[in-house]
Amino acid sequence: MSGIRVRIAPSPTGNLHIGTARAALFNYLFAKNQGGTFVLRIEDTDLERSDKKYEQNIFDGLRWLGIDPDEGPEQGGSYGAYRQSERTDNYERYLRELLKDGKAFYCFHSEADLEEEGKRLLHEKKAPIHACVYRDLSLAEAEERIKSGASDYIVRFKTPAGRQIAFTDLIRGELSFASDLIGDFSIARSLRDPLYHFAVVVDDCEMKISHVIRGEDHIANTPKHILLGEALGFLIPHYAHLPLILGPDRSKLSKRHGATSVIEYKEQGYLPEALFNFMALLGWSPGQDREILSREELISEFSLERVQKSGAIFDFQKLDWMNGEYIRKKSLIELTELCKPYLSQHSHILENVRMLDGSMHDDYLKKIVALEQPRLKKLSEIADRVDYFFRAPDYDPELLRWKQMTPDATKAG
Repeated sequence: MSGIRVRIAPSPTGNLHIGTARAALFNYLFAKNQGGTFVLRIEDTDLERSDKKYEQNIFDGLRWLGIDPDEGPEQGGSYGAYRQSERTDNYERYLRELLKDGKAFYCFHSEADLEEEGKRLLHEKKAPIHACVYRDLSLAEAEERIKSGASDYIVRFKTPAGRQIAFTDLIRGELSFASDLIGDFSIARSLRDPLYHFAVVVDDCEMKISHVIRGEDHIANTPKHILLGEALGFLIPHYAHLPLILGPDRSKLSKRHGATSVIEYKEQGYLPEALFNFMALLGWSPGQDREILSREELISEFSLERVQKSGAIFDFQKLDWMNGEYIRKKSLIELTELCKPYLSQHSHILENVRMLDGSMHDDYLKKIVALEQPRLKKLSEIADRVDYFFRAPDYDPELLRWKQMTPDATKAG
């Protein structure tokens, strides 16, 4: 196995989002293409919002899609723990190191102070950059304040002045940021309560992550992460920032466009292999206008060089078409089994196909499903499409009577 190590690090504060799943897929494809390792890390330091049910949803969603981590909370591995909430000792050790070396400091501004500063900078039309007056307070003085009862404090990174932080984005090329536009950013609420920027840098180093592949909304975070990594003496990973997923109107994909979580697509009757294929084309192309590719083909052909810079349009009609193509690849036996949960939700259908032992009449169902397989786009459509097999049509008998024919004569005819 190569030294390539990538990770996906979702927060368990909601169901697995399609954007997170796409990022996981690109990391997975890159790792498999390079003979590397794909790591799942759970970023659950926000204890108030984190929930085990969402963590399980992440596990289940990735498993359903076939995006299987090599290391993670369920799989284990040599670089665990794989939940940030279980790595507190590591963060405290590195925070103490930064404080001791004068590269971080305690800030005693209250939230009200910071809010007032933000309003003032906005009024003065200045960038919202916090240059903290406490950055030169000695560690001994700060610790004495805390011992004396000061509780309204955070830990900030002492951003060096006059620096240009340059790096090569493997998708976007050379990028550079001025440190003077970053300010002294917060990295922890306390020694045992790290914030995102700090925890992610420590974790990536300790887990030996070689490539950080994430959404373009993290580009502005990268100079902060590089500065932190340098301050701690870490090896800086390679960075690649994926294009955002956009709705058909080219705005950022949201619930107003349609489903945004993987579980919603599963419930609507999309096949995992179809969604896997579709997501792989959200910002990447194999060339030659090919669209239906197997997992093996996607792994073999994937490269960061072919990832586009501009936003990727989530085309719901294309997903429906692609799902239909995968439905037609299914054997009749397999497709019938996949349709059963959607058919069994309707009591009038269930009553007509249930056998004495409670099972469904497979031979009859297969004949019905076979009729719809060429036209089906989603499994959830099956019940409506075959409803006429199980429900007598509503009609006006008078429409069938010819002139003065009696009802009996009409039936006989």
